[in-house]
Amino acid sequence: MPLLRHSFFFSFTIIIFSFVACNSNLQKDPHIATYVDNSPSNDDDDGGTFLFNNLIKQNTNNVLSLNMFGGTSSHKLQIVNVNDYGAKGDGYTDDTKAFKKAWEVVCSSRESVFVAPQDNNYLLKPIRFSGPCKSNITVQIIGNLEASDKLSDYKEDKRHWLIFDSVQKLLVNGGGTINGKGNIWWENSCKRNKKKPCKDAPTALTFYNCEDLIVQNLKIENAQQIHVSFQDSNNVTVYGLNVSSPEDSPNTDGIHVTNTQNIKISSSVIGTGDDCISIVHGSRNVEATNITCGPGHGISIGSLGAEKSKEFVSGVIVNGSKISGTQNGVRIKTWPGGSGNASNIKFQNIEMDNVTNPIIIDQNYCDKKKKPCKKSNSAVQIGDVLYENIIGTSASDVAVKFDCSKKFPCKDIVMKNIDLQYEEEDGEGAKALCNNVDLSYTGHVSPRCYS
Repeated sequence: MPLLRHSFFFSFTIIIFSFVACNSNLQKDPHIATYVDNSPSNDDDDGGTFLFNNLIKQNTNNVLSLNMFGGTSSHKLQIVNVNDYGAKGDGYTDDTKAFKKAWEVVCSSRESVFVAPQDNNYLLKPIRFSGPCKSNITVQIIGNLEASDKLSDYKEDKRHWLIFDSVQKLLVNGGGTINGKGNIWWENSCKRNKKKPCKDAPTALTFYNCEDLIVQNLKIENAQQIHVSFQDSNNVTVYGLNVSSPEDSPNTDGIHVTNTQNIKISSSVIGTGDDCISIVHGSRNVEATNITCGPGHGISIGSLGAEKSKEFVSGVIVNGSKISGTQNGVRIKTWPGGSGNASNIKFQNIEMDNVTNPIIIDQNYCDKKKKPCKKSNSAVQIGDVLYENIIGTSASDVAVKFDCSKKFPCKDIVMKNIDLQYEEEDGEGAKALCNNVDLSYTGHVSPRCYS
């Protein structure tokens, strides 16, 4: 089934659940509700979108009977409610087993919907939703999922809280909240308390080895570490996420993309203690549009090349975003001593508001605050990067900084229509610092590097 068809099918299942939730007395089976859809497959997005918009307007208080396109073929849609499998949703009872049971049913069924209803707070220990599954799955999170804050609950897997593993054709949405309750982890972080050992904390929500994936309309907050991670996945659509944690929460990247291809992230608001979006090794064809970022560390490619590794990122577009009050705006960062390349990158139509480093390439990045980075004879090659239509204000006098490797200078860096201002009482404007960079200008560019 093509992704386009799959996307519309998921939208359709959401409407069906709304009906079931409002008319639970029509369910014959306490565990599984069934809807029979007498419709053929259809890949026409225009017709599907028109129908979907009309479905939203329909009054679902009455019995819902739909025949989308006519025809005679049919399939059954199963609604699996976690409450019917023992979940309490009271915020105190451990609901992990109930979620596992419900997932087993959904994964082994034909096209189905996994539902966590609204007005419930589900307390969950680490849980892995494993595939492959029999057919398409929608996970409808309308209530609140809350992480266990007992560190002992994470002994078996210290890196993940909620993880979808090897699930194809999956939609996760619903408008609910995923709360990592990360405060206990932040308090024990070496970045908060230097006397503590540096340890990894769980990612709140991970999608691993997934294909044809849609994640939309969710609130993810207070992650233990990274909020949402897409790893080793392909054909991913991310829309309408609201990601938040305190500005001083350590390593709480908003959306992390690693070894993932063909991913589109759009219309999302992200404010955390680290990168709003971080894009690392193996990622290709990554598009981020209409992103509101701040607080945090901005939108970053990298870091790449740590521990002398060979890493690649290509085909990244960041377009139509607003970045406010962050440490960095758009950043490419690589460790000295690494190899590989970061190329075919576009940062376009971005507004900066009081950003400390609005535009930065750092080929001498290292996470050692007290010690300088070690010099090296190798570096990740950075090239073919476009900065276009970027305006706004810098919180520091250096609005543009290209700190590139002497032996592997940054190549084919283009700046087009750039206007970044720094206003202080002395009246000095913003500066650009450039080392070892092949740079060209088009249109009005301020500030500029001068050799």
